[in-house]
Amino acid sequence: MAGNRTFTMIKPDAVENGHIGGILAMINKAGFRIVAMKMTALSRRDAESFYEIHKERPFFGELVEYMTSGPIVAAILEKDNAVADFRTLIGATNPAEAAEGTIRKMYATSISANAVHGSDSDENAEIEGNFHFSQRERH
Repeated sequence: MAGNRTFTMIKPDAVENGHIGGILAMINKAGFRIVAMKMTALSRRDAESFYEIHKERPFFGELVEYMTSGPIVAAILEKDNAVADFRTLIGATNPAEAAEGTIRKMYATSISANAVHGSDSDENAEIEGNFHFSQRERH
């Protein structure tokens, strides 16, 4: 179902600050259907594996520390044009540059504590969804 599903994580800062409900409400209002969702925590190994693409970047260690600092909410979302529409909904990585009404404008506190992750391609949405969910967990 390329193009119909994307993956997201509500990151530790947004979970800690009590924004799960507000973020999920924005996701639902934007027409996404949640097909899988769970609250979990990433181990160091999980975070290093999930963000392996950034392994050589200077922020990798800080990213791993941050993503293992508390629980996250992982979800697979469904909607036509899911990846692009969700990227629009979450807004720019830097909340200061994010458009009004986006998740990051409303809930992110910095570039690194930016509230949510959203897949950047159909291929990565599938890879990331498979990383967090078994087939039996998807509906």
